[in-house]
Amino acid sequence: MTDWLIENEGAARLSTFFGIFALMAVWEATAPKRRLAVSKGKRWATNWLITTIDIATVRVLLVAIGVAGAWDAARVGFGLFNWLDWPFWVEVVITLIVLDLVIYWQHVLSHRIPLLWRFHRVHHADRDIDVSTAVRFHPVEIAYSMALKLGGVYLLGPPAIAVILFEAILNGAAMFNHSNVRISGRVERVLRWMIVTPDMHRVHHSAAPEETDKNFGFNLPWWDRLFGTYLPQPKLGHEGMTIGLNGYQDQRPTQFLWSLSFPFVERVHRAPEAPRSAPET
Repeated sequence: MTDWLIENEGAARLSTFFGIFALMAVWEATAPKRRLAVSKGKRWATNWLITTIDIATVRVLLVAIGVAGAWDAARVGFGLFNWLDWPFWVEVVITLIVLDLVIYWQHVLSHRIPLLWRFHRVHHADRDIDVSTAVRFHPVEIAYSMALKLGGVYLLGPPAIAVILFEAILNGAAMFNHSNVRISGRVERVLRWMIVTPDMHRVHHSAAPEETDKNFGFNLPWWDRLFGTYLPQPKLGHEGMTIGLNGYQDQRPTQFLWSLSFPFVERVHRAPEAPRSAPET
């Protein structure tokens, strides 16, 4: 099974991606959490055009490079796991956890460093948050994110299958936690101890700066609690909160060319760091 996944990595990853996207889209249609603020058709067209560029020019190539990097690290004997004789399953689990931590800190820095925020705010400019928001990332952000993960791959020297699994899990988790789905409160409170839930991540897409700088996790929810960036609920509630960026509550974020040019033509308004003392509820 492992050999088959490695040999058919591209097909397996894309089929999983489209399968999860379709599942979340159906769930959103049948049990939505929020009423959308703008037309889904125009938003989805823009978000999908952006991710088409990502897939065509960046994402597929660099994921392949990441897998090749794992093979290359093994070939030259570079990386932690190539120096240690640990069980295969231990190396896979540690790889999934460490790469997720890398993504958490990349996300934090994308809010703290103005140059990175220029590109990351394309994601935050979406007027609504649903499964299509999970694929709305500027190609430049995809490129430096994948380059950062490649560095982590060389430092760890993980099995190639671990890199494939991480990308599949990360993509699936992102589509889940960006989705506009309703989950019962009791179930959601349990889930958010194991995975970032839609309610947890939706707080991060609030237009309120003190909420935007919270809940950075994409997959594992522990990092926000550990590093003091966890906020349980938005101040105005999930139905009452405003999604997007202040100053851009209009039709511009639904436009494809505007979204691609946004990092280059608009002045940077970085969300200020929120206090770490936000109470849990």
